[in-house]
Amino acid sequence: MHYENFGTAVYIPARVAASLTREKLESDYAFIEKYIGVDKVYLETHRDALDVDKEQIVMIKSFLQYKGVSVSGGITTVLPDFEGAEKGKRRLFNTLCYTDPAMRDRVREISEYAASLFDEVILDDFYFTNCTCERCIREKGDRDWATFRRELMKDVSKNLIVGPAKAVNPGIRMIVKYPNWRESYHFTGYLPDDQQEIFDATYIGTETRSPRYADQHLPEYLSYSLVRYLDHAWPGRNGGGWFDTYQCWSADRYMEQAYLTAFARAKELMFFQWNDLIDNYFLGGMGIQLKKIDGLLSGVGEPTGIPVYIPYASNGENHLEMRLGMLGIPVDPTPVFPSDARVMLLTESSASDELVVSRLRDFVRAGGDAVITAGFLNETGKTLREIGLTEAEITGRRIGVTRYQITDDFAGYIDCEKPIQFPEIVHGNNMSWSLLNGGDGDFHTPLVLMSTYGKGRLFVLNIPDNYADIYRIPCAAADALKRVLSENEYASGTDFSMFTYDDGSMIFYRYVKDDVKPSRIRVYTKSDVAALRDAVTGETIKAQVIRLGWRHEYRVADVVLWPGVFRKLRWE
Repeated sequence: MHYENFGTAVYIPARVAASLTREKLESDYAFIEKYIGVDKVYLETHRDALDVDKEQIVMIKSFLQYKGVSVSGGITTVLPDFEGAEKGKRRLFNTLCYTDPAMRDRVREISEYAASLFDEVILDDFYFTNCTCERCIREKGDRDWATFRRELMKDVSKNLIVGPAKAVNPGIRMIVKYPNWRESYHFTGYLPDDQQEIFDATYIGTETRSPRYADQHLPEYLSYSLVRYLDHAWPGRNGGGWFDTYQCWSADRYMEQAYLTAFARAKELMFFQWNDLIDNYFLGGMGIQLKKIDGLLSGVGEPTGIPVYIPYASNGENHLEMRLGMLGIPVDPTPVFPSDARVMLLTESSASDELVVSRLRDFVRAGGDAVITAGFLNETGKTLREIGLTEAEITGRRIGVTRYQITDDFAGYIDCEKPIQFPEIVHGNNMSWSLLNGGDGDFHTPLVLMSTYGKGRLFVLNIPDNYADIYRIPCAAADALKRVLSENEYASGTDFSMFTYDDGSMIFYRYVKDDVKPSRIRVYTKSDVAALRDAVTGETIKAQVIRLGWRHEYRVADVVLWPGVFRKLRWE
């Protein structure tokens, strides 16, 4: 491998594979090898109407293996209309109708063909169905669409993809790649819970592109958090993260996808796709940066963070936890309820678990701290109030917040000119206590509300109507939440991410935005430390002792973050 802490892989789509001459392959390989290094190639055998000839596959595979590159297969399960298939189906992206007998036969042939050429095959993330043809409507019957597609795609995975492939090549390793739209998996038949019993491994899309202008609105932190989510879903079997050049429009935005995928300790960084990389200036600095990141990750432990419970087949307050990750809060999403955690975060997605309220009650009663969002409260509030976890309620009214009041030991007021819209939450005075209020004029609503239950505490986190306004909340106000989630250690500031690891390492990254300028953050710890040390430069920043109120003493160090520059720091 070219790097110690991750492998590099490049995907060659079928149409590119079919057109490559030996001379073009040689020059393309030399370019990619020069700028990023190629450990592995996934060579696609089918996409759209194209099946790449065996002779062409063998030529490319032999060339790459001669160069020392590992070669696996790839399949994209899309098909245009063809002779024998039912006509008149409206299929987005030409994804398959898996109730159509002709299409079922065809996808089986595609899987068998790939298995005859490779010992490992990955499915690109068009392995879903959105078909609502008359046949699908009839076969769905009284089931809802999500249930119908779950059962349909489980059958397809077993009997049309993996089963036939293993019949041809018993030793084959079949990988399912999940896309970056986790919140919609269950709508289209993606089944990370069921499919882990069928497929050998998984992969994840970490494409975030330019969130402000892209057709999806995916926070940059997704490139980190989705790797972590799949690591928890399929422990030890998540192969890596996959990103592309599309809708990035700047080298920094493109490379940030790679940075965060690596920070999540992905095993492989997948560059999609081969021909898009050739003569692309995006690659100019990639090799330099990957070497730096490889050095940062040497000796670093496993990623840590605040567990965020995102059950399988769930949606609601989509990507909210990723936006908190861009406030400098290390978050660690998981599809498994984190009952052994000290503190956890539950969003509206968490409410998709029918048992979540009883699990939450037991967790808090035993001494845990849980933070629930306004969306979770809105979905489960009646039950929470009945069992006494909170008396808080969302009224349905909105408040344009221009003033923030921090209470308790951290007391203070912050005024802002431009209002941020929050839902109004009402609560019982002195039954619960607001650590952060947001108001306008002489009226306010809780933004961080605390109540007690058993040995633990429940916190309600209010969320702006526009999630992008999270980044506009003043630093000192956001710190009220950071102290709840990680009282012993946090970083004050905005528009940066803090990646933490179980060996005590911290990697900080400031995103490259329109208003490119350095920023100063303050890192807090209650540990008895002397300084914060930069692992790359050796610079030490002496810790100062400060007291906040009468109960809280911190060691703090001020750190400058430059856009596009990552820093590895550690208390000593």
